[in-house]
Amino acid sequence: MRQNMKRLDLFPDTAKIANDSLSIAGHNAASLADDYGTPLYIYDRATMDASVTAYRTASNANYPGSSDITYAGKAFFCKAIAEWARQNQLWADCTGEGEIVIAAAGNIPRERRLVHGVNKSANDLESAIQHAGTIVVDNPTELRHIAKLFPARQSPRPDLWLRLQPGLAVETHHAYTQTGQHDSKFGMTADEIMRAAAFCKDNHLPLNGIHFHQGSNFRDPSPLLPAISLALDLVRQIGLAGNWHFCPGGGWGAAYHEDELPQPKIEDYVRAVSESVIRGCKQRGLALPHLHLEPGRSLIARAGVAIYRVGAVKRRGDKTWLLIDGGMADNPRPALYGARYSCLPASGLGREMTERVSIAGPYCESGDVLIEGLLMPKIEEGELIAVPASGAYQLSMAGNYNGARRPAVIWLDESRARLIVQREAADDLLRRDLSIS
Repeated sequence: MRQNMKRLDLFPDTAKIANDSLSIAGHNAASLADDYGTPLYIYDRATMDASVTAYRTASNANYPGSSDITYAGKAFFCKAIAEWARQNQLWADCTGEGEIVIAAAGNIPRERRLVHGVNKSANDLESAIQHAGTIVVDNPTELRHIAKLFPARQSPRPDLWLRLQPGLAVETHHAYTQTGQHDSKFGMTADEIMRAAAFCKDNHLPLNGIHFHQGSNFRDPSPLLPAISLALDLVRQIGLAGNWHFCPGGGWGAAYHEDELPQPKIEDYVRAVSESVIRGCKQRGLALPHLHLEPGRSLIARAGVAIYRVGAVKRRGDKTWLLIDGGMADNPRPALYGARYSCLPASGLGREMTERVSIAGPYCESGDVLIEGLLMPKIEEGELIAVPASGAYQLSMAGNYNGARRPAVIWLDESRARLIVQREAADDLLRRDLSIS
């Protein structure tokens, strides 16, 4: 039971063990699975709201200037999540036309739609110019395309920020989650930033911000500080003044496994960034910017839980496999970059942990392994398992490998369960297909 209670800290704020079963926001997890089927993704609004409050409280306590929170659509975006972002007065980080459409469907105000992307297509740029308030420019080629498109666009035009490649990465568990190093595909070097700023001035483009991002799911904010210093040096040279905007990215971590507890403190991250910006601006004689923080997973990862049903158990000597009805099609993170997860059974939580298991999905890949070597009670066919910290970068990366259909998603809000994304059906796999006969 002690191990169960530790793992419970990975779950949403409202998660409890009641009557030997897991409940979330007052709902029995097994009953939700029976009602909606599996695999099933659950999002707990109370946890998401509490994360927003923690960021706002930390910002108000540590940063005297104006600030905002930007939700990363790439973590997971659907109409209901966009509506939640609007209700919480968040900005929305949209990568490309598809996420811009979702933000608009959720009625996020135009001025709070921020468009990212390392190689924005013509359609992406046209959609951003028509429907967004800010475009984060990744490269000089993109900037030239924007300059050509702007004359045909009447007011209002989106503001432009330049994305800096600071040449510094944060410490993450895998190179694939680092974005700020010198050989990264993202952003512009300091020299390119200077040339891009001059281009904006010569072409009367509305440049009013600088952005950078160094990596995702990190716990130590100290590598951000030299990058902030470099960015502020560029701001002074460029001559940004007045109501200018500054975003030192996001990517603050969340615990996925009990070995990673305690959860990283939002206050530590916000304080380090705020103090560095305040100190750096004072040293350079700069007005404090409108500060933007881009928490993605730290807003939503712990709010999400994935429920799977065990279809078969293979006990072979020292190896026990639990084979479940989902895996890399709905959560490719373990296969992509070795992400670690934990889990609990949905019921029978009072049982002793006696067996180390590996948990794998049904797909035709040896890499379709969700969890390796986790201590669990003896699990049998037909049981349900609940995987915490499943709210970010899972469904947004999901696919149809082996004809998999994306799972249903439900929203728990004040003890109500509502379907917000329907489960894909077999017919959905054929919807875009055309016959050759």
